[in-house]
Amino acid sequence: MQKIGFVFPGQGSQKMGMLSELALLYPLVEETFAEASDVLGMDLWDIVQSNPDGLLDQTHITQPALLVSSIAVWRIWEQQHGPLPEMLAGHSLGEYSALVCAGVLGLGDAVQLVRQRGLYMQQAVPSGTGAMAAIIGMDDQRIDDICKSVAGDRVVSAANFNSPGQTVIAGDKLAVERAMSALKEAGAKRALPLNVSVPSHCALMKPAADQLAADLALVEFKRPSIPVVQNIHGRATKEPIDIRENLLKQLYMPVQWVDSIYCMRDFGVGKILECGPGKVLCGLIKRVHPEIEVFSAESPEALSDALSHISNRV
Repeated sequence: MQKIGFVFPGQGSQKMGMLSELALLYPLVEETFAEASDVLGMDLWDIVQSNPDGLLDQTHITQPALLVSSIAVWRIWEQQHGPLPEMLAGHSLGEYSALVCAGVLGLGDAVQLVRQRGLYMQQAVPSGTGAMAAIIGMDDQRIDDICKSVAGDRVVSAANFNSPGQTVIAGDKLAVERAMSALKEAGAKRALPLNVSVPSHCALMKPAADQLAADLALVEFKRPSIPVVQNIHGRATKEPIDIRENLLKQLYMPVQWVDSIYCMRDFGVGKILECGPGKVLCGLIKRVHPEIEVFSAESPEALSDALSHISNRV
């Protein structure tokens, strides 16, 4: 029998109006947002639906908005008596969503943590001085070698191992631009700059991790009720002290998404739901392991389809 896995999206999956169709059918959506809004002291649902002054794309707002969106979908799934997953993983910020669903963190603690995480990330690198780029069609070792060769006294390194042939690099803007040129010259099919406000998962985020450590130390971490595969090594972690430490390292170490999906497949997972807005992770998973069935939950129709197919594990 195939096991079920859930994955949770990270930054980049946000968009104005997300979950609006689900909210019309399921009051749980706005109830979940109201719970988080009380903690944060802001109307998070209004921000998600109307995006005043572009707030939704500010990192310290984006992160709690995405986390709460994923938790709202999770709660709907439970309400509809969908079969619970046997393994969880989240991409970058999505790891916090996974940990809430596994009972490691409470929702209130998690939304506060990711708001602070976003603020620290933004403060660590002045606006306009960092960059990220997607490199298409080159093996990981070659990317790593070229990044090292052009870095000089700046930072540029692999940040996300998303799928075979798609790796994201991050670092100082000038170094990322040098690496993009060198990688294209060396045979990369494409080198695409990403529209992000901070260069995540590289050494420039170490100061943010140092600040976040103080916040994490004040929060209770429990043992997960469902195994959670963590980004930094693509393996499930059980001990709360290790989970906490890995969340800090996650800020300045690359996301091992390919290894995370292999871990889920090796565990017997054959069906995966992207629990949250969008279907970015569905696309990545199909490139990592085409035989895994993937489902999104961003609309009532998609959620209904997922409930129907995932309930049938054969």
